[in-house]
Amino acid sequence: MELKREEIFRYNPQEFCRPYDEVIAAAPDKEPERQYYFMQYARTLLKADFEEQMAKGAAAARYGEEKAKEMLSQGIYGTFKINTFGCQMNAKDSEKLTAILEVIGYQEAEGEKADFVLYNTCTVRENANLKVYGRLGQVGTLKKKDPHMLIALCGCMMQEPEVVKKLKTSYGFVDLIFGTHNIFQLAELMVRRFHQRKMVVEVWEGTDQIVENLPADRKYPFKSGVNIMFGCNNFCSYCIVPYVRGRERSRKPEEILNEIRNLAADGVVEVMLLGQNVNSYGKTLDEPITFAQLLRQVEQIPGIERIRFMTSHPKDLSDELIQVMKESKKVCPHLHLPLQSGSSRILKAMNRKYTKEQYLELAFKIKKEVPDISLTTDIIVGFPGETEEDFLETMDVVEKVKFDSAFTFIYSKRTGTPAAAMENQVPEEVVKDRFDRLLAKVQEVGSSVSGREIHTCQQVLVEEVNHQDPALVTGRLGNNTVVHFPGDASLIGKIVDVEMDEFKGFYYMGHKID
Repeated sequence: MELKREEIFRYNPQEFCRPYDEVIAAAPDKEPERQYYFMQYARTLLKADFEEQMAKGAAAARYGEEKAKEMLSQGIYGTFKINTFGCQMNAKDSEKLTAILEVIGYQEAEGEKADFVLYNTCTVRENANLKVYGRLGQVGTLKKKDPHMLIALCGCMMQEPEVVKKLKTSYGFVDLIFGTHNIFQLAELMVRRFHQRKMVVEVWEGTDQIVENLPADRKYPFKSGVNIMFGCNNFCSYCIVPYVRGRERSRKPEEILNEIRNLAADGVVEVMLLGQNVNSYGKTLDEPITFAQLLRQVEQIPGIERIRFMTSHPKDLSDELIQVMKESKKVCPHLHLPLQSGSSRILKAMNRKYTKEQYLELAFKIKKEVPDISLTTDIIVGFPGETEEDFLETMDVVEKVKFDSAFTFIYSKRTGTPAAAMENQVPEEVVKDRFDRLLAKVQEVGSSVSGREIHTCQQVLVEEVNHQDPALVTGRLGNNTVVHFPGDASLIGKIVDVEMDEFKGFYYMGHKID
């Protein structure tokens, strides 16, 4: 993570030696300058705490004496672990949280036995909540042995009032709770926790504020997600996202383009434009711009070789966007287009705002205009009131569109959504049977359309040394298919020509062409 020290540590350390109220009052009002201030303040507090532990021998007991001395000499004052649940936007948020913690003075730990443990949560399905509660029980046991440990929760799950209430009453050992709208406030909230010595809860119901230009610790130096918008206005009847992520808010195009230019200058060759529904990007701006127009501007940025985006809603996918995908040499030939159901009746109950026929027409148009496209989708089985006839309509769409792959889900009742109160919930055994049949059909269809690049030369972005065989490297085609071929770490981050020798069902084996 490369950061300009003058951007973070712009204040004299003596600034933070005054009484707490005075230090807080002196914080800038403007973001993100305010958060840079609190990052430096938090680092000052963490350093003082670590030095006190060193003096008492507690740091030596926790890390070992030599390790503790080494940490102090390197400006490291503790360890952290972030556990991320959910979508690409959560992963992007965790990159920011990671960088903030590193600036403050933490070093990432391998496991959950760390000084600071943070869960960045998802709440799309009930099971996601249960996983978090299970992990909290485990880490709570660790904290009993080490009261110095800090535990934090953030993300979508925290936007549910009943969840926060449960955490307050049953998980009192948690130190920080904050939501999706104020992820950027981590350092400020930590300062408050350091001083108050009790649970800090800061969950905003909504916001029109967008705070970017914060540090980010990318998982890959050569590719990065870029938030272009936040929230969702669609209110699908089964989905909790609009309630926890808020209404649509688009970033200004010049801010997005500047971020991508900076990424390109830092060696990034592939960007993923992120939003709950990227096809509706720009509608909330003072000077509206379409998503297709934004793509054309991103395409002009030198150094960026690949452009991906996620997620697209069928009702908003325009002919203009299809034309951009057809003409562009940088926009990847991969489109994730959630179907959810093939039944027009169920789609209406889902509030998806398109019919089976409209979806098919759109899919066929996309495939005609972009013949080499990889089309993937999401499908829900067992939505309330779904009949066998409705389910067969879904199977029919899968057969006709011939998706490369599909994420298939059993309907999960989410408290607070209209669908949760609907009658005719489908019996579990019926849903399970349909799910198994759908999965088999998806795999059958996927097998029939996959492998079409066999014995062709394709460009592959190399991502890593293969985990199973260090003599191989692993990368992806523009359509997102995985490829393994002989190579070494010097190829990582490069786009190379590879002959597709053999298709193994989910990936290719190939060899590099010099």
